[in-house]
This record gives sequence, C-alpha cells and structure tokens, in this order.
Amino acid sequence: MTAPFARTDNSLLGRWWWTVDHWLLATVSFLLGIGFLLTMAASPAVAERLHLDSFYFVKRHALYLIPVFSIIFFVSTMDIQKIRRFSFIVYVIGVFLLIVTYFFGVEIKGARRWLSFGGFSIQPSEFIKPAVVVLSAWMLAEREVNSQFPGNILALGFYGFAVVLLLLQPDMGMVVLMTITMFGQFFLAGLPVLWVLIAAVLSIGGLFGAYFLFPHVTQRIDRFLDRDTGDKYSDRYQITQSLEAFMNGGFLGQGPGEGTVKKHLPDAHADFIYAVAAEEFGFVLCIIILGLFAFLVLRTISRMLNENNFFIVIAVSGLIMELGVQAMINIASTLSLIPTKGMTLPFISYGGSSMLALAMGFGMVLGLTRRRLQGEDQL
Repeated sequence: MTAPFARTDNSLLGRWWWTVDHWLLATVSFLLGIGFLLTMAASPAVAERLHLDSFYFVKRHALYLIPVFSIIFFVSTMDIQKIRRFSFIVYVIGVFLLIVTYFFGVEIKGARRWLSFGGFSIQPSEFIKPAVVVLSAWMLAEREVNSQFPGNILALGFYGFAVVLLLLQPDMGMVVLMTITMFGQFFLAGLPVLWVLIAAVLSIGGLFGAYFLFPHVTQRIDRFLDRDTGDKYSDRYQITQSLEAFMNGGFLGQGPGEGTVKKHLPDAHADFIYAVAAEEFGFVLCIIILGLFAFLVLRTISRMLNENNFFIVIAVSGLIMELGVQAMINIASTLSLIPTKGMTLPFISYGGSSMLALAMGFGMVLGLTRRRLQGEDQL
C-alpha cells in the first residue's frame, strides 16, 4: 500500500504523518466510523419521536466529524510546551463556562450541565476533563524535578476546584471519572500509600454524601436498586429496554435497521447506543467495540513503557485511562452493572461536546506519543 506522503516530505502534513502512531489513529478512525454507522441505525427513531427530520442527528453527527479530525490533527502537531499552555487555557475557559452554567445553564433530567447558544448547546465539563489531566501531570512532573515545588497540592487544586463546580450541577458521573483518573495519575507518580487510603476513604464518603445531598443522585441509585419502578422516561425503564436489546440481538444481531428497542429508548443514539449495536449487529460487533477500546488502551500503554519523560508518562497514562474508564462506565451502565451515569461511549455516541472534547484529548495523546526527530521537540 502506497503511503500518502514520502518519508522525505518536510511539509507539516508529511512530518506529522511519519511521526504519529498510525495504529492509534486507525483505531480511533474505526471507532468514529462505527459511531456514524450506529447513529444512522439508532437516531432516525429518536428524531421522529421529537418531530424532527429522520436524518437530523445523522447529518449533525456527520458535520461534527469534520472538526473532530481537524482538532485531532491540530492538537497532535503541538509540542509539549504548547500542549501544557493549551490545557491551561482550556481549563480557565472551562471553569468560567462551568460557573456560567451554574447560573444560566439549561436543566435536563435534574442536572444543569448545558449552555445553549442559539441552536447549539455545549457541555463545558467535557472539555475540562483532559485539561485537568494534563495540568495535574505538569504539576507532578515539576515536583519530580524540584522536590520543594508543591506539585501535589497544585494538582489537587486544579482537580478539586473543577470537582466542586461539577458537584453544583450535579454531575456525579464526571466527578467519579475524574477522581478515578486522578488516583491513577497520583499512583503512577509515586503517591504514598497513606495518601491513597485517605483519598479512597474521602471518595467513598463523598459518594455516600452525594446520595443524601442530591435528589438526582438519590433517584438514580434507588431506581437501580429497585428494578420494579420507573416510568418510560426513567433510568430503570431505559435499562430494561437496553437489556432486552441484548437478548434480542443474540450472536449476529437482527440486521441493520431491524431493531425495535431503539423506538422506545429516549437516548438510543447517545448513552445507550451500545444496546442498539447489540440488537442490530449482535454480540460480534459488541466484542469488536470492546476489542478496539482495549487495543487503544494497551497500544498507548506500550508506547509509555520506553518513555523517559515523566510528564509524558503521567499525562498520556491519565488521558488514555480517562477514555478507557469512560467506555467501561458507559458499557457497564448499559448492561445494568452500575447505575446510569449519563456518559457517552467515546467516539461512538452522538454528542457534539463529547466528540470534540474526546478529539482534543486524543490529539494530546497523539502529540505526546509521536516519534520526535533527532534534535527537535516539535514538528
């Protein structure tokens, strides 16, 4: 197969092509392709229920793919310093938008997470996730160089401030995801075991507190525990329909467009798109999707085994951990293994904010893992 660029091509595109990990790029491209296919299968029924054009969500999903690939390319051309600065800018803007969301956001299903601008909506919390990971890695790396630098405290500060704003929405799913990622980063950075135990106790206490403080969280957990309650708009109803989709699909599925559960699932094109994959394409596609996520995580980890830059190891490990855990949470929710979290399946579910933020995070992974030519730190 002929490469799109010669190895001697010194253009920006040429140097980018020969330094990024083609396997990672191909895997994400494949996931995006599956996402578009499943959006075509799942979204027409949702659009018709909302009295929209049948291909309303399909068209919007296709349009999002253009900025998604553009963001991946743009961010992955950055060097280490630019990625750090870019993350700080994204964090500051994200914090500002989270504050604005608290006062002026749109409330959906008991949570205020969205800002609406004309015909578009944005979920700021999606963009702050990768920014916190990179900034935390930056602070921990600075502490590795200078033991007097309060890197641990600053990393916790970036994380903690964002978490407080997320709890005000509330968005417990995002808090759980960021907390797991933060634990992982601190563990890799050599956090003392005592700190890990204290943090674990505080996190468990926080989950219990959230149950009693936030009615939205209380309802979701109660519905998860009591499987006989819930109307057609509740989480329990959606889970029941989701499990039915898995039973209907079997090994090979009922065929593209032949599924029926999507007609009853309000979020068939978003949070429960994995159920649509199961019903229409069967166990085979579900395993393929799981395999792609597993390969993405393991391939990235393998790139870190020979990496000597402490910041890159902590940042990339955090970013890929965040992506992998998000996929696990979505799939586990769909299978009723945990309460629903309102979290998308990375690169597959419909959702502009999620897709663009994931593109930004993956662009950082590509940029930090790409092979740098001798004597240079950037393209």
